[in-house]
This record gives sequence, structure tokens and C-alpha cells, in this order.
Amino acid sequence: MSLEQLNQIKQTQESRLQAITQHYATLRASSSRFSSASSALSQIGPSCESNDIMIPLTESLYVPGKIKDTNKIMVELGTGYYVEKNVKDAQAFLERKSKLVDVNSENVMEAISATRRNVESVNIAMQGKMMEIRARQEGMRQRAADESSS
Repeated sequence: MSLEQLNQIKQTQESRLQAITQHYATLRASSSRFSSASSALSQIGPSCESNDIMIPLTESLYVPGKIKDTNKIMVELGTGYYVEKNVKDAQAFLERKSKLVDVNSENVMEAISATRRNVESVNIAMQGKMMEIRARQEGMRQRAADESSS
């Protein structure tokens, strides 16, 4: 392979590494949200009924509310779909989602490691190719010097 081809492969692998690293960060953020939700859910009980709470409309906009029924929880299934669950089922749902995210995180970490190894292999191949080119140039200079001296 030429040095240009190796460089293209390296750039492709580095782009892939960046994308999967960002994906890993997203998975870890999801895991953190599930953990937070699970922790909040474990604090809800009958003693919380009629407590005042702030209901988020956006990340920075809230409205006041009251807890009406501590056993009815709205759980986001994804892409804007919600379902009502009891606390036990909501907790089980969060645990399943958390385990799924953890398994996916492990798979992504393996992909990150493999891609890093690929980038390193391409770097080594590029260094070898550059040494080969330098040796060839040095040999040509040496031949030219030998021919001019004879």
C-alpha cells in the first residue's frame, strides 16, 4: 500500500474511533440517568403523597405540582412514548434498561479497543513505509554520488 492509502485508512479509523467514543459517552450518560431515576424511584413511598414537587417542562423550566398517587409512575419508553407503571414494574424496567446499556457499553469499549489497535497498526505501517522511502532515497543519493565520483 502507498503512504497515501495508509493515511486514508488511518483517517477513516480515527473518524470511526471518534464516533464510537462519542457513542460510548452517550451510553454512559444514559446509564447515569437510569441510575438517577432508580434512586429517585426508591425514595417514593406513601409518605410522599400530597408532597409538593417541581415538574420539569424542559431542562430549565418547571411548574409546581403535588404527588397524587405514589404507586403510579409515568415511564418513558423512548421516542416520546410513555406508559403508566406501578413502582415495582417501573424499577424492574429501569434495571432492564440499565443492564442493556451496560452490555452495549462493554461492546462499544471492545470496538474502541479494536479501533485503537487498528490505528496503531496503521501508524506502524506508515512508519515502516516512510523508513522504506527514506532508505530508497538515501540509496539513490548514494548511487548518484558514486556515479559522479567515477
